[in-house]
Amino acid sequence: MTKNNIDFVLSGQEQWLKIYYFLRAAVSVVWVAAAFTVGQHFPTLAAILLVAYPAWDAAANYLDGSRSGGLAQNRTQSINVVVSVATTLAVIVALQMSMNWVLAVFGAWAILSGLLQLGTALRRWKSYGAQWAMVLSGAQSALAGAFFIVQSRMLTPPSITSVAGYAAVGAFYFLVSAVWLAVRDLRRKHAQPS
Repeated sequence: MTKNNIDFVLSGQEQWLKIYYFLRAAVSVVWVAAAFTVGQHFPTLAAILLVAYPAWDAAANYLDGSRSGGLAQNRTQSINVVVSVATTLAVIVALQMSMNWVLAVFGAWAILSGLLQLGTALRRWKSYGAQWAMVLSGAQSALAGAFFIVQSRMLTPPSITSVAGYAAVGAFYFLVSAVWLAVRDLRRKHAQPS
């Protein structure tokens, strides 16, 4: 493959990542808004939102892994799909017990998915921009997961807003990554001779 072909493939992949990061940010913002509004007042909707969050993450990782050379080449994302599907099922079970159990499940998931996101970002670091935000996001997710597990042991039952704050931070990091790639793309276009 020639250098021009490699540059073309990397450029196309960078465009995909920009779209993907904007999509992840947008879905997270909608989820957070729903959690802070209807999720706080309607337990059935809160339960649906709590199940939908890891299910969406599984779908998003599947989509990105598939578009980024296939799941076989993106092991961290392949594992993240499996972890997120298992988490979706675990949340359904935990909802039958208590919100403390749900938060503990989210804690374990945040640790695992955060470390897997960190691995994906480190793998992409040399080829694509904006991965520093994904590295921070993955590391912070793992730390938040540990906090969730501690918080799940408290006597006061947690609510969906505990998870919504975590999701809001994730949305911020995806937005930062998307904007970073968009600005870099604009700079590159302006730097090219006309």
